Formats: sequence, structure tokens, C-alpha cells
Amino acid sequence: MTENKTTNMNGSSLLDQKISRRSILKTAGIGGIGIVLGASGMGGLLSLTEKKEAQGKSSEIIPFYGTHQSGITTKTQNHVYFVSLDVTATKKEELVQLFKDWTKAAAAMSEGKSVGKLSENGFLPPVDTGEAAGLSPSNLTITFGVGPSFFVKDNQDRFGLQHKQPKELVDLPKFPLDALEEEWTGGDLCIQACADDLQVAFHAVRNLIRIARGKATLRWAQTGFQRSKQADPKNETPRNLFGFKDGTVNPDANDSKSMKQHIWVQPGDGQNWMVNGSYLVVRRIQMFIEVWDRSTLKDQEHTFGRYRENGAPLGQKSEFDKLDLKHKNENGELYIPADSHTRLAHGDGTQQILRRAYSYSDGMDVKTGSFDAGLLFMCYQRAPSKQFIPIQNRLAKMDKLNEYTSHRGSAIFACFPGVKEGGFIGETLFH
Repeated sequence: MTENKTTNMNGSSLLDQKISRRSILKTAGIGGIGIVLGASGMGGLLSLTEKKEAQGKSSEIIPFYGTHQSGITTKTQNHVYFVSLDVTATKKEELVQLFKDWTKAAAAMSEGKSVGKLSENGFLPPVDTGEAAGLSPSNLTITFGVGPSFFVKDNQDRFGLQHKQPKELVDLPKFPLDALEEEWTGGDLCIQACADDLQVAFHAVRNLIRIARGKATLRWAQTGFQRSKQADPKNETPRNLFGFKDGTVNPDANDSKSMKQHIWVQPGDGQNWMVNGSYLVVRRIQMFIEVWDRSTLKDQEHTFGRYRENGAPLGQKSEFDKLDLKHKNENGELYIPADSHTRLAHGDGTQQILRRAYSYSDGMDVKTGSFDAGLLFMCYQRAPSKQFIPIQNRLAKMDKLNEYTSHRGSAIFACFPGVKEGGFIGETLFH
């Protein structure tokens, strides 16, 4: 195929694009000499071609700027790429610059744009890694947070911010049956990239880590998936790898009153820089699916307290029927067993969290020869001490599901409030 017949998605020829790009560069006065990039590579104007490519994809763009960070109450995308990082910078000013650079890059990538301007200088590394070129934004959201060790590590006030560490941002207690592994635990910073395309999500994380070079290093990373929107046009509650629906009792993300009560930090809760932010708990839970697959359907349903077919509570008909924890069968037995996951997670119904869980499959567990698969459990809340921790205490003590799972990783992060255009993520903490 000749060059003048090669076209892109919009029907324009690559030759036309090249000519147009050269014209743009000449107009800017940088024709044949290339572009000299700054240390961060941020802040350049995107080419007209990139702006044109971004148009027509608004239905797949979730705004980065706003009162709250996207990726929390956002409708769950098909994929997640989650990373925890350790800070290597030693000065607060370095972190401020990092978050400013991250903000510009994240805002651009959320719109399907490159993280920096194009360069024709072949003697410099490209600013953007390029694997998402030509792809849609795919509803990409990028959510940032800081862990307890960001403030204090080895009893040292790292950046003069110890007085701003929220009381809720402390390492989670060790729960009964925890089998945590260091390689999946903790972190100074986190990035949660969710998108309907895994390559788009990975591209976002890859470029943000690249920007952080010299200031932060990767600690651990986990990809996750759920049923795709194409595979489930009815948009039903996703199922976990045990085949049961996961997330039925989530609070309504469109109910602002409920979100303020349970998810968003409010004035008077403690540190004012966290107002409109939320606390994220992450648990990497290995699921022993081979053992589960040998269990009877009745035992599986009693373990969860719900019917596998439609997700309805045992003894009821529909998935979203209100839990009746006193309902008994003709033999006087509770329909929903005392040690079932549903009963224990629900408690008295006052402790609500916003679940944002994804399944994972990382090949084979070489120690056992079984699948290394499970659940990347993520949940957001206003106060972990009053929400996740009491829920997990109940589950850890007597949840029948513990026979089939093991908690291998754990972390907690304070996810910043949103940011206005012209500002930067985390500025409420640093100012």
C-alpha cells in the first residue's frame, strides 16, 4: 500500500497528517531543529492533530477536574491498574512539583491526549510512551492517594507534614487469619487507573511512574478485571471468580446525601485538607477456586447467604430485596446462616462502604500448582475506623468464606479531594 493511500480512523491520509504537522511546526518557528524539552516534559501545547483526534470522543471522557476525584463514584470500568509507590524524594518542594506534573499528565490522558507535545528530534526519548496513540480515552479515570508512611516513616517526620496526618490514616490492624505478604502491602502513594481498555489504563500508570522517576519508585502493582460492558449489555452486578454477584449492597453513588454521610470526608471530621476526599482500603485476597469448585451449590449459597443464580438473599426472590436476617424456614432455621458472608458484612446496616472490587488472575501459584487468582478488593469510606475496620473484624472472626480465601495484601490511603482546573492534585495538603 502506498503512503498516499494509507488512512487513519478519520479517513485522512498519513501523508496529509505529516504535511499538516510540518506546517504547524514551521508556523511555530521550530521547523527543522526539533523541540528542546524541559526536565518534566510537561506543559507544552498539544498539536492540532491531537486536538482533532480528541474530538468526537466526549462520550468516553470522564473529566479529571472537579469537586471530587474521579474513579471513586464513577461507574466501574472494565479494568483497573493499581500501583503503590515508595517516595524517594527528600524535599517537600520535589513532591509539590511531582503532583503538579502528575496533574497535567492525568488531565491530558483522561481526554485521550499525549502527556506532552510532539517532538521530531529523534535524539531525545519521546515524552509519551505511545502505546495508547490512536486509542479512545476509554472512560479513563486516575485517582491519587497518600499512605500513612508518606507522613511518618521510621519515626521520622519526612516532609514536615506529620501535623497534617489524619487520625483515620493509620495502618490497618492485623485481622485474624491475615496472611499478609510484604510484597503486596503498604505504600507511600497510590495510583488507581481505571478504564474500559487495559492498555489505556497501563499507559496512564506507566507514564505517571516515568514522570516520577527520581522522586518515587514502584512498590507493588496489580491489574484487575470484571465483565466487560460489551459482554453484559444489561449492566448487571458483576460476578466474582466464585460466580456470585459482588457489590449488590453498594450505596447509591448518585445520592449526594448518602455519599456525604458514608463516603466523602466532611468539615469537622479532622484534617480540613481531606474535605471532599475519601479513604481507600485495598486488600489483595487470594481465592482458592479449585477448592471452591469442589463444593456443593448448597454449601456455596450458604457461605454467601445468597442464591448464585440471581443474587437474591436466601429465602427471597430478587437481588435487591431488603435483607431479612430474622427470616426462618419451615424447620425454624435461619435462611441466611449466622456465619454467612452477607449477614456478617451487613451487621446492623449502619456501616456502609463503597465497594470498587475487581477480579485478578496472575497465572499459577508456583507453591501450590493452583491458580493465583482472586479479588482486588477496594472500598471507599468517610472513616475506616467506623466502617471498614468493624466490618472486617466481624468477617475475620467467623465468615464461612474464610475457608476459601486468604488475605495476602493490604494498604490504606487518603485519596485527595478533587482539584479545580489551574490547580494541582494534593494542593490542599501542601498549602
